[in-house]
Amino acid sequence: MIKLRLKRFGKKREASYRIVAMNSVSRRDGRPLEELGFYNPRTDEVRLDVPGIVRRLQQGAQPTETVRSILRKANVFEQLKSGVQPEATTAESAV
Repeated sequence: MIKLRLKRFGKKREASYRIVAMNSVSRRDGRPLEELGFYNPRTDEVRLDVPGIVRRLQQGAQPTETVRSILRKANVFEQLKSGVQPEATTAESAV
């Protein structure tokens, strides 16, 4: 089973996380299938690859509770439910 979860990196006591797609039995800091975003809890900075996340969710990937709350704040689930193509959304905002 594929999970969307956090992969820790950074200095001691200054952790940051990458949002990655990994096999559920892989170690926390193991090699991911795909890196899909970045989360810094100290500054609440979030960068997401929304098309990649939507694609993985459509393929059946299950997010962990923490990743689910990050995606909920970024309204990723609304894009998934509405069926709007993420590429079209970014193209319209650029025009």
